[in-house]
Amino acid sequence: MTVWRGPRSLQGRATLITVLIFALVLGIGALATSTALRNKALNDVTDSAARAARLAVREVHQGAPDGVIPADTVSRLQAVDRAGRVVAASPMLERRPPISRVWPGADDTRVVDTPCVTVSRSGRTCFVVVGMEDRSSPYGDVMVYAAERKPPLLVGHTLEGALAAFCLVLLGLVGWGTWWLVGRALEPVRRMRAEMAEIAVSGLSRRIAVPTSGSELSTLIESINGTIDRLEHARETERRFASDASHELRTPLTGLRTKLELALAAPDAEDPATAMRSALKDAERLQAVIEDLLTLARLDAGARLEHHRVDLAELVTSEMEQRPSRHEVLLRLHPNVTVRGDRLQLCRVLTNLLANAERHAAGMIEINVCRTGEDAVLEVVDDGRGVPQADRERIFQRFTRLDTARSREAGGTGLGLSIARDIATAHGGTLYATDPPRGEGARFVLKLPLFNDAKAPSGVMEDAPRLGRPDEVRQN
Repeated sequence: MTVWRGPRSLQGRATLITVLIFALVLGIGALATSTALRNKALNDVTDSAARAARLAVREVHQGAPDGVIPADTVSRLQAVDRAGRVVAASPMLERRPPISRVWPGADDTRVVDTPCVTVSRSGRTCFVVVGMEDRSSPYGDVMVYAAERKPPLLVGHTLEGALAAFCLVLLGLVGWGTWWLVGRALEPVRRMRAEMAEIAVSGLSRRIAVPTSGSELSTLIESINGTIDRLEHARETERRFASDASHELRTPLTGLRTKLELALAAPDAEDPATAMRSALKDAERLQAVIEDLLTLARLDAGARLEHHRVDLAELVTSEMEQRPSRHEVLLRLHPNVTVRGDRLQLCRVLTNLLANAERHAAGMIEINVCRTGEDAVLEVVDDGRGVPQADRERIFQRFTRLDTARSREAGGTGLGLSIARDIATAHGGTLYATDPPRGEGARFVLKLPLFNDAKAPSGVMEDAPRLGRPDEVRQN
């Protein structure tokens, strides 16, 4: 069974709703008008008969000659006594039986009675108005009746037909006007759709022209252009990422293939162990790039994190016990600084920050864990060349190296800081580079929301006296 759901277009729906509303209003108005006109015609006939009855009362009181009541506006008049005998009548009702048997009470001198004994020549039933009782007449106690035809139904039907025709014409004009106005209003939307279709074919470099009217449509087009800007940026970022990823993968693959080809071409030219160690180094670099790319893919896909209570001081201590360093490492760890997050992912952040510090430090690395207000703070500081202020955001972009040759030689993939920031964002925190405390080197700050039951009351480091001095450990 197919259910009609109305027109699908906004223009058609707006037109249909407007026509239905106007049809309801016009229908109620036409019905009210027809009823009012019918009642007016009926009241006019009733008032005419009542006036004739009052005039007839005076004639009967004076004694109608030969029992004839003169009729001017109403031709059917009778004076009937209580015995039902017609004592006087208009010429048209002479020698006719009483047209009504209604006899009102003392306080009711006018009653409308539709049943009528007399039938007119046209076959219509007479409309009877009971006149006034006249006890002082020469005929005794009598009642004067006046009869008049009901308003013809043809007048009502003609009026209703005219009203129906008028309503249909008006509804047609309303429907056409609504269709045209809504079409004019939606014309910019049609142009936008056409331009969007052209943008989909020609590329994201085009934009939709913004009208100068300053209306809601201008705001909508500006929002669409902003969305296209973001899509173009995302597409460019994806293209650049694919290009950089292919380049990063091609470099170790090319080196590995070259070394293997040389080893096969000249087996005695190089020590086999040395050649295998060199090839293994390229394979390890290739594996590192692939693992970083997989991690970024999971983060971009919104992979679900396992949230547990993590003590940052314990996390740093455990990681440093398993990670030897060629530099002196100073740990400043406040205890009981806990966050809610994925321990493995947070370990990855710390590992990436330490790997970056290992590549650039001159002789010392410092790791600080504390709390600031309602945030847990982990800082990794090195005494290397530092990061210029203009590059402190750029280094978090993927495959960004300030010193490409040195980073590749040291084994960096250019993805570590980008992965660390994505993990921090997924945990509701931030990761940024800022000025080092001693003016030299680089300083990376990770801020994460404190675990609920470990939040400080307020202020910076207010719980330091309660927690005591931070543990300071130097490692080589």
